[in-house]
Amino acid sequence: MSNVFLPTYLIGLREGLEATLVVTILVAFLVKTDRRDRLRYVWTGVGVAAALSVGFAAVLQYTSAHLEFERQELFEAVTSILAVAFVTWMIFWMRRAARSISGDLRARLDAAIALGPLAVVVTAFLAVAREGLETALIFFATVQGATSTWSVAAILTGIATSIVLGFLMYRSALRINLTRFFTWTGVLLVLVAAGIFKYGVHDLLEAGVLPGLNDLAFDISGTLPPTTWYAELLRGTLNFTPAPTVLETVAWLAYAIPVLVLFLLPHRARAAAPAPAPAPTPVPTGSDR
Repeated sequence: MSNVFLPTYLIGLREGLEATLVVTILVAFLVKTDRRDRLRYVWTGVGVAAALSVGFAAVLQYTSAHLEFERQELFEAVTSILAVAFVTWMIFWMRRAARSISGDLRARLDAAIALGPLAVVVTAFLAVAREGLETALIFFATVQGATSTWSVAAILTGIATSIVLGFLMYRSALRINLTRFFTWTGVLLVLVAAGIFKYGVHDLLEAGVLPGLNDLAFDISGTLPPTTWYAELLRGTLNFTPAPTVLETVAWLAYAIPVLVLFLLPHRARAAAPAPAPAPTPVPTGSDR
């Protein structure tokens, strides 16, 4: 089995569950307000968003495959860094917006229904397309260099799992502590993103944009032979290699440590604005008497 199965499955599960939750909120709102006739517009928007995401992934793969070596490395470096930016934004955004996302989506869909069917399609499309495009970009960055088809199977399995979980939650047959789920998967995704960032720096080195391709930070190939299964597992999940360059090591640490610390810090809700201080009571002086 490919060493990219676990991180790719995790990406499919996490991104798929976010999209599934969005669809579940939209569908539940229409069903509970007796507007089932609008469901087909929601499914149309979801279908167009899914097709766009698959097409975007195909365009990335096609573009990368038809570039010269150095341009291909530069292209993959840019997509890797973009994927890291999306992952970072996504995990912090979900932590902040999780409590209000349901109300926001219902308000937007209610306003779209008043405008007409096309507005409902666009609302569903925009809600799902963001997750789909993120998934396509992160998937491409994760499986760069993978020669096995297990990566495709892994992300499809992750998405299928998220759909099953979303359906069970919709039917109230399953209750998940979403705060805990997104916290744990967020930590794992930060580590995966650190590996993607290291991969992006490696591509910049190979493209000649950065110096130091042969400057190794350390070499533990004797202790961790690259051909062993556990070395492959570490490389596939965290992009930890036994002989990284100095810049790759600095990039991994410079991303993983501060982002993990910020992500694990207790999330504090925005404090309410302080009430205006009461007007000071005039103090009588001797001249007032």
